[in-house]
Amino acid sequence: MTMPENGTGTDVLRPHAEDAFAHELKALAAADDRPRPSRWKLSPWAVATYLLGGELPGGTVVTPKYVGPRRIVEVAVTTLATDRALLLLGVPGTAKTWMSEHLAAAVSGDSTLLVQGTAGTPEEAIRYGWNYARLLAHGPSREALVPSPVMRAMADGMTARVEELTRIPADVQDTLITVLSEKTLPIPELGQEVQAVGGFNLIATANDRDRGVNELSSALRRRFNTVVLPLPATAEAEVEIVARRVDQMGRALDLPAVPEGLEEIRRVVTVFRELRDGITGDGRTKVKSPSGTLSTAEAISVVTGGLALAAHFGDGVLRSSDVAAGILGAVVRDSAADRVVWQEYLETVVRERDGWKDFYRACREVSA
Repeated sequence: MTMPENGTGTDVLRPHAEDAFAHELKALAAADDRPRPSRWKLSPWAVATYLLGGELPGGTVVTPKYVGPRRIVEVAVTTLATDRALLLLGVPGTAKTWMSEHLAAAVSGDSTLLVQGTAGTPEEAIRYGWNYARLLAHGPSREALVPSPVMRAMADGMTARVEELTRIPADVQDTLITVLSEKTLPIPELGQEVQAVGGFNLIATANDRDRGVNELSSALRRRFNTVVLPLPATAEAEVEIVARRVDQMGRALDLPAVPEGLEEIRRVVTVFRELRDGITGDGRTKVKSPSGTLSTAEAISVVTGGLALAAHFGDGVLRSSDVAAGILGAVVRDSAADRVVWQEYLETVVRERDGWKDFYRACREVSA
């Protein structure tokens, strides 16, 4: 996974994927001579290459957007090439949103047809709403109707995205059943319907670890092909992901280059993985796990915050003192139980580890 380069010529902090990687998408389209499903901008092969990275015949290097098993990406792309919707499932921080955005950008050239799921997401966010000024003045009409991102995707043959599907109330979730099974969205007020045209599909993301989760009904779950995104398999893979993302975020924020802080990135990843897994990397010592998820996304946040500290209040080089407070905040979510877990880990694992004395002292200082 990487963060996008700002190639749009604007000062936006976070360009959409199709804007940030427009040069790669253009090069892929030019080199892509394989069959494309209806209204797709690229073939399934080219979409997978965009996600996984590679070098094109003309010499263009496509940067990897997802670091993980190739088969996961291939299954996700193949699902979108059928009439079956895609559900990206995983614990927080496994790049579900990141992958859904890049899939939509590569398939449809537009990742912005998005419904953000929350406990307060109404049915109108998935179906349609009304312009009440027009509704009161002229009554129900297509001109008074405000289409949702899902309705727009159906009408234009695009890819819609629903983030955090399991945070949406169950009765609102089930609004998608007719859309996904019948490929139609009724408008009973007008006695009309919107039928999906070729190219339409939907990507949803969900996790079942956070609080406030609503289980999907069996009827809705059957409409999806579920792809589970795992946590990085190895420490080196996770270090690569964190380094890539932090480097790209740092460029946008004018922070120091990541290579200067790779050692600290490895330490942050090591701490997160050991506390997450309940055992040290060498398999010799069991440790207690805190209540938080300690995801890759949280590691990225800790390192980015550390780089900002190093840039604005240090010498520009990422050091243990820059990441210690961020690690403490990520680990100690429950002030009582998690603090005991963290102190025990510091004293039994970090204190005895060769080359980690500065890290131990920094963590002790902020934990006092």
